[in-house]
Amino acid sequence: MAGSAASASRGPMTIRDWGQLLLLGAIWGGSFFFARIAVAELQPLVLVLFRVAIAAVALQLYLGLRGPSFRLALPHAGLFFLLAFTNNVVPFSLIFAGQTQLGAGVASVLNATTPFWTLILANALTSDEKLSWNKLAGVGLGVAGTAVMIGPGLLAGLGGPVWAKFALIGASLSYGIALMVARRFKGVPSSVVATGQLTASTIIMIPIVLFAHGPAGLFSASPPVWAAVLALALLSTAFAYILYFNLVASAGATNASLVTLIVPASAMLLGFLFLGERLELFEIVGVVLIGLGLLTIDGRVFGRR
Repeated sequence: MAGSAASASRGPMTIRDWGQLLLLGAIWGGSFFFARIAVAELQPLVLVLFRVAIAAVALQLYLGLRGPSFRLALPHAGLFFLLAFTNNVVPFSLIFAGQTQLGAGVASVLNATTPFWTLILANALTSDEKLSWNKLAGVGLGVAGTAVMIGPGLLAGLGGPVWAKFALIGASLSYGIALMVARRFKGVPSSVVATGQLTASTIIMIPIVLFAHGPAGLFSASPPVWAAVLALALLSTAFAYILYFNLVASAGATNASLVTLIVPASAMLLGFLFLGERLELFEIVGVVLIGLGLLTIDGRVFGRR
């Protein structure tokens, strides 16, 4: 990754970039809502398989009907498997495991630490997304927010078990690594990147699920859970990843990671309206600190002097 081509430092995002970012944040906020419903009946690894497999089939059909050709992905097969592992297999498994114990809102807030890991990795591994003073301040606020989210739970066991929260932090770190990998697909259409990643994820997950759970009972979920799985796969995965890789290509890895500023608000609103969830006070404070950190990183509200 350190060998990425140098380019001029990226400036503020365009109106189109912000539109894609807001839409993607709303859609991915819904993914925590759908997953919270699905993990009530499906094992986390099984849910990962259904999410990536259904999305991969949908995108393969899309490419077959609309193009471009999936053959564009074949020269990058090894890189696709690396992207699949860091952007789907590991984070999805950790998120779904964590969501067996955590609500959609809390899970999405912990996922909002992704930009902080991305900033650190981008500074170390790239030449065009370096840390600045406002980004350093944002990282500090984000780390503080994460500490507030997890710290009281260590002492009092509130808001879900600590292991579940660390699972979400691990998923965020994996996403940060994946963003560095995604930068390497220069010139590959976003629809091909999304399809290649999800196809590789499906190939990885099939033997894992069969070894861990076997084929019996994989399709025994109730209709409401299957509806949540389809929404998770088609809307929050297939369509969302086309937006995501397009945003990475146009706005850069660090700016794309800011999507997690919008995700918690969307997830918490859905969890409050439909799942009866609420946040502990210390978790709300963590939300505020993480949100301030993301705004500071962006540099628009707290302008650089």
